[in-house]
Amino acid sequence: MMGCMREEKKSSKDSFEMLYQQMEQASVESPEQVSQMVDSALPSLKDSMMYYRLLFLKVRGYFLSFKLDSASYLLDKVTAFCDRTEKNKDVYQLYALIYNARGNLFVRTSQIDSASFCFQRAFEYASRGGKRESLPDICLNLADVFVKQGRYDLGSFWYNRSLSISDSLNMPDEQRFPAYYGLAQVNMELRDFALCDYYYDLASHYYDKMHPFEKHIYLNNRGNSYYYRQDYETALGYFRRSLEVVNQYPDMTFERNLTMINLGEIFLMLDCTDSASYYLQECRGFFDSIHHATALYCIDTQLMELALKQGNVALARERLKHAVKYDNVEPNMIHVRNRYLQRYFEKVGDYERAYHYLEENHHIDDSIRNERVKMRAAELKLKYTQDSTLMKKEISIREKENQVLQLYQWLYMIVGGGFLLVAVVSVIVLYRKRLRDREQWRMQNAITSLRLENVRNRISPHFIFNVLNREMNLHKGEEESQNLIGLTKLIRRNLELTDCLAVSLADELEFVDTYVGLEKESLGKDFDYQLDLDCKIDLKVVKVPSMLLQIPVENAIKHGLRLKEGKRLLRIQIRLLLDNQVEIVVSDNGGGYRKVSVNHGTGTGMKVITQTIQLLNTYNSRPIQMKINNVLVGEEKEMGCEVRFVIPLNYSYQLKKN
Repeated sequence: MMGCMREEKKSSKDSFEMLYQQMEQASVESPEQVSQMVDSALPSLKDSMMYYRLLFLKVRGYFLSFKLDSASYLLDKVTAFCDRTEKNKDVYQLYALIYNARGNLFVRTSQIDSASFCFQRAFEYASRGGKRESLPDICLNLADVFVKQGRYDLGSFWYNRSLSISDSLNMPDEQRFPAYYGLAQVNMELRDFALCDYYYDLASHYYDKMHPFEKHIYLNNRGNSYYYRQDYETALGYFRRSLEVVNQYPDMTFERNLTMINLGEIFLMLDCTDSASYYLQECRGFFDSIHHATALYCIDTQLMELALKQGNVALARERLKHAVKYDNVEPNMIHVRNRYLQRYFEKVGDYERAYHYLEENHHIDDSIRNERVKMRAAELKLKYTQDSTLMKKEISIREKENQVLQLYQWLYMIVGGGFLLVAVVSVIVLYRKRLRDREQWRMQNAITSLRLENVRNRISPHFIFNVLNREMNLHKGEEESQNLIGLTKLIRRNLELTDCLAVSLADELEFVDTYVGLEKESLGKDFDYQLDLDCKIDLKVVKVPSMLLQIPVENAIKHGLRLKEGKRLLRIQIRLLLDNQVEIVVSDNGGGYRKVSVNHGTGTGMKVITQTIQLLNTYNSRPIQMKINNVLVGEEKEMGCEVRFVIPLNYSYQLKKN
């Protein structure tokens, strides 16, 4: 809480750094959008470091969109700012970005020596600027350049240097895959395909996390590895995947056309001359426009071989005659050209020159893949492995010590918190159980007391003696003694139901019928008792609280109908509702419920019903509903009282939670 309350002051420089990092990450996926954001932000900045760092983001956007002239123009502006500014770490870091970008521009235009110089300057400035996070990428660029020059030992050195710096910075493994597929490229050139596949497999684990241009590099280079093994079908699969990736991004023009060159070569090897001709013609115009020497050298070579495949030796001779010679072509391209020239001179019968190109290729193979280079690359790999293993071991030991310390701290906190939680929960459970038991005990005592009081008050001695005297004086025969029998049955049943929470609806109605039968004569001929039952209800199955009907019926007769003049109506309606509930309504036309009445009772009976329902409802999800209203009853619409109950069919009468 104290940490949340502390107000953290951030400078404008910190805010700019956060914005710059976000825009730098977004520039890889959306260079055009980031370029527009930079244009909107530049007018609000002065001629400052922030201004030119944002301007450099436009350089990246132009580079990814292959607008190389625009990128070079902006680089000159940023370089001029650095040249006239006092040298400090920020300037050195910007210099590192400038030289790294210039190196990439030279790579795109096949100026490999210039690219190598720029990358080395970028490495020096990044080291002096103190921003070591950019060093692994610069090392990768230097390694790529040396591989293009055929200096595979130096390429292996800088790839391993990139991994060593990544280890020192404790960078995660998913950021190292460019070094893995770079080392795979070196071993492909050395024709060590087992080690080549090992590094490609390492890189493939992070394929889903690669940026689009990184996916292109991985797929393109891996396809080349199968090309050199003469496994053209597998190589074709990788080149097609590469084309699918770059086709999703219109700005990746260079990558798209480079993939077409490889597809043309593969179709040439598979004797699919129509497909080879299509892809080579598609990409030729683009590389002509940017004067890319290596690509044009490769395309001219393939077109010459295409003419030979088509059996047109004259066209092959014409293309050879007009083919432009380029400097600084990669050794692999020269090797491919020499192989095709050897086939050409074999076709025309000039075996001396065919043998000459065969010898040149042997010389290239010996110089590129001699044992000295292989041994040097193996030594570099071993040295990196040893250094990396020691460094990772030290880092791992420190991390494990910190993890053990944190584990003990968390363990103490969890155990202590667990004991505290168990104690609190136990106290709460015991307290709630005690409250529940106390409330249940209180309710049951109250119900028992009310039931006993109701038993004492319900059938008064005056009522019993009146009935007995009347029956004994008026009726002496066995048939006329039914009231006495009914009274006896009523008293016995009343005592049986005193301790029951619930009875069947059939038993409750039988009790009510007996009671009403005994009272009928005292109410006279104008008394009308109606029982309306739904035939769908099984009276023996449906349970209701004990005395649920008898008490409202007794109240209706005692407090409403007994003193009423004229027609007296008592009605009980029972019907099944749609939502698995039973509705029971007891109504009379005795003038309605009145708090002040000549013949009012103690209210004990209704208290029994109310508290019984309250107790049982606490143990059920669907409660019994009870309503008492004054309503108009009968054809004459006389005022009367209505007691309505709604009881769920699955209602539980056990005092435990469902």
